[in-house]
Amino acid sequence: MHTAMLLEMAADAGGDRIGLGPLEGGWTYGDLLLGARRTAARLRRSGAAHATLVGLNSDAVPLLLFGSAFADIPFAPVNYRLDDERLHHVLARLAPTLAVVDPEMIERVQGVEGVEVVGRDEFLAALSDEGDGLTDPAEIDAEDIAILLFTSGTTGEPKAAVLRHRHLTAYIFMTVEFMGAGEEEAQLVSVPPYHIAGISAVLSSVFAGRRIVYLPAFDTEAWVTAAAEHGISQAMVVPTMLNRILDEVARRGITLPALRHVSYGGGRMPRAVIERAMGMLPGVRWVNAYGLTETSSTVAVLGPEDHDEAFASDDPAVRARLGSVGRPLPSVELEVRDASGQPCPSGTKGEIYVRGEQIAGEYLGRSVLTDDGWFPTNDAGFLDAEGYLFLDGRLDDVIVRGAENLSPGEIEDKLAAHPAVAEAAVVGVPDEEWGEKVVAAVVLQPDAEVTEAELQAWVRSELRSTKTPERIQFRGELPHNETGKLLRRVLKSELAGL
Repeated sequence: MHTAMLLEMAADAGGDRIGLGPLEGGWTYGDLLLGARRTAARLRRSGAAHATLVGLNSDAVPLLLFGSAFADIPFAPVNYRLDDERLHHVLARLAPTLAVVDPEMIERVQGVEGVEVVGRDEFLAALSDEGDGLTDPAEIDAEDIAILLFTSGTTGEPKAAVLRHRHLTAYIFMTVEFMGAGEEEAQLVSVPPYHIAGISAVLSSVFAGRRIVYLPAFDTEAWVTAAAEHGISQAMVVPTMLNRILDEVARRGITLPALRHVSYGGGRMPRAVIERAMGMLPGVRWVNAYGLTETSSTVAVLGPEDHDEAFASDDPAVRARLGSVGRPLPSVELEVRDASGQPCPSGTKGEIYVRGEQIAGEYLGRSVLTDDGWFPTNDAGFLDAEGYLFLDGRLDDVIVRGAENLSPGEIEDKLAAHPAVAEAAVVGVPDEEWGEKVVAAVVLQPDAEVTEAELQAWVRSELRSTKTPERIQFRGELPHNETGKLLRRVLKSELAGL
């Protein structure tokens, strides 16, 4: 099995159904299949070993994703936000490659040996000259590399995560019902194409027969406008996106009646935010999806029924599940292990390990799987007595104060529960006496007022004094990357002098 088969199956079952873009004038699945085959012909003619994208979301994304599969070469969408030196270095590692580049970014990628640069508009326009793309079809093996996704590279050399065809198809076949979407359904994709969520959005939507509508990049006003104008029924967001969307929906006084299913992930979702969302948009079914690039997307899910049960419950243990990422997929084994590698009892924090057909756990040149196939995620968390998984940040985010390990997430959740606080982040910074001390950065709700001392007392009222931030900085915003993930290392550097 290979990823190109997903598009072939969709085109065979619903070739006239619109799969990409607006209902009027969008690409049918038959169009997409022909376009992907023509893309493969263009890639084979170029002699490229990789198909590269440097750009925002556009119609070029699924064409390159499936076209590279038909050509049996890896698709490597690259983070255009890298500085020029790192961007050139990543492109050089992919050479020889054909790089499809947004017009405004072409100048940035010129001059890298072995990189054939093609403007995105030129690439799309030229597809009509490629015939049917059926000559000399490639033989695709399930073990061949389908996708290469590079880490952001904010520190050190960007790593290239390897996803093979068998990993991606295993995930889709186990989680998506073939052509299960109605023809009226549409998914709004605003996460970048070099993120695993952007890849899985294409694969899952095509296999389900759901139309894809792209935003070039996330913008709150544009997101709400597109959701209303295109009758968007599905979307995936990260926690910071959701809070801004709710603010915009409230500002406009609209309800988004077509929206039926929203998944979220990519970071800790404060309970206050999802509770607000469920109250404001009662017709939406909510899914918290936890996964990583190395796991081909989702490995655990808090589904709609879990959300509804927890939201309606007066039992604190059940209500607390709104802060979990649910339970593992049936196709995935998941354990929480202690420092010696032994499984932790329920309620005890440790490192999350996963194993299954979709788990790649591989970078170019090396696998990080254990001998028996488990992937250590470097995520901390615990399982409750009913098997619900609660995340507790990255293992290397733990604050070590004296001999005590402190969880930033626990303190952040307490700060975020204060009615004046819109967003909070907690880090450890160097301290001569304790090794590290707890400091926080807080963004307040519009027109809200609260003092540092009041927030410290708020945290101390429930948590120990050792977990109370010694300093709290009030800020207009927190540093996030383009997918909404908190840049904790950046914040730690900025707060080091407090």
